[in-house]
Amino acid sequence: MKIVELRAENVKRLRAVEIRPDGALQVIGGRNAQGKSSVLDAIWLALGGGKASKETRLPIRDGEKKASVHLDLGELVVTRSWTRNGTSLKVTNADGAPIKSPQSVLDSLLAGVSFDPLAFIRLSPARQREALLDLVELDVDFDALADQRRAAYEARTDIGRQIRALGASVVDEAIPEAEESIAAIAEEIEKARKINSDREASERAIASYRGDIRELQETILNLRMEIENAEDQIRITEAALEDTQAELDELPVACDIAAITERLRGVEERNARIRENNRARQIREEKRRLEKTREEYTAKIEKIDAEKNDALERAIFPIDGLGFDEDGVTYAGIPFSQASSAEQIRIATAMAMAANPRLRVAMIRDGSLLDDETLKGLRQQVTDAGFQLWIERVGDGDAGAVIIEDGEVAS
Repeated sequence: MKIVELRAENVKRLRAVEIRPDGALQVIGGRNAQGKSSVLDAIWLALGGGKASKETRLPIRDGEKKASVHLDLGELVVTRSWTRNGTSLKVTNADGAPIKSPQSVLDSLLAGVSFDPLAFIRLSPARQREALLDLVELDVDFDALADQRRAAYEARTDIGRQIRALGASVVDEAIPEAEESIAAIAEEIEKARKINSDREASERAIASYRGDIRELQETILNLRMEIENAEDQIRITEAALEDTQAELDELPVACDIAAITERLRGVEERNARIRENNRARQIREEKRRLEKTREEYTAKIEKIDAEKNDALERAIFPIDGLGFDEDGVTYAGIPFSQASSAEQIRIATAMAMAANPRLRVAMIRDGSLLDDETLKGLRQQVTDAGFQLWIERVGDGDAGAVIIEDGEVAS
């Protein structure tokens, strides 16, 4: 449905106007304070019901007692009247039959009839995002995905800070993890000393026995008479020698006490190096754990982004290249605010048309900001889409414009 005819009397600045739009783009021109805005207001007041009334507290022209708007939409005819006591609404079909619950019927048409593309451009990025999401059917909850992504990103960032706080660590794999025991080394020294002492005692005894043997052998030569006793003594001494030699052979090899003592002097320094190296090992393991966790969060973020991108690919947007992120609307991957003025107007107009699938009407106030090239592009855009666009502009130089003077259509 489009506006076939608009008739308004005593609405705001208007006295009486009758407009039958010709084509897809209808310019309402004229000087300031003549009633141009009141033409667009009349359309909105006729359709908008309570919402429009809240925006316009005094719809009746100053000095008049009543006002009315008659809006022919082809399939429906809307007539709304105002007096000082209130308002009334009548909606009929094309054959003149009255429609029950007329405002409910109009509300079902009004997804965005008051939508002004330029007003959309002036919205904050967050409000622009809300407006776009109202138009696009999505099969996922993007706000929930954004919350999940934000939480994963913050967790991953915190882990990164923890990794940086741990600093650099160099592990020497040649250094053992266990520290040396001073008491154990001291015990080892004491055992070595005893072994060496026992060996020295045995060696002294052996040397003494060998000396005795030599003395006895000399005595045998000199004392033939005592040979038997000397031989007996030799056998006894040799037996003692064998026993002592056996004891010596059973003792461990002689120990280097100096080397062990040297180890004792350096044990604390070595243990300090072991402790430092073990701390480096712990830091390395903590980094590995944190890196693994960070990778898990990165994978989670990538999964969320993939789910979002898949949903965006499935969604049908009013215009190719349109999308959104957490901050607002995007076009061709860049923020909407960074698109050119012509692109912004074209996108906003496409959204206005998408917002009104049944009542195919949009309105632009303050259209004097649009240059001729932009107007030409808008005309082509709404014509191709089978839409109707009403534009308010200061001046009377636009071809096909309806000029308003002192609340009436200029002759």
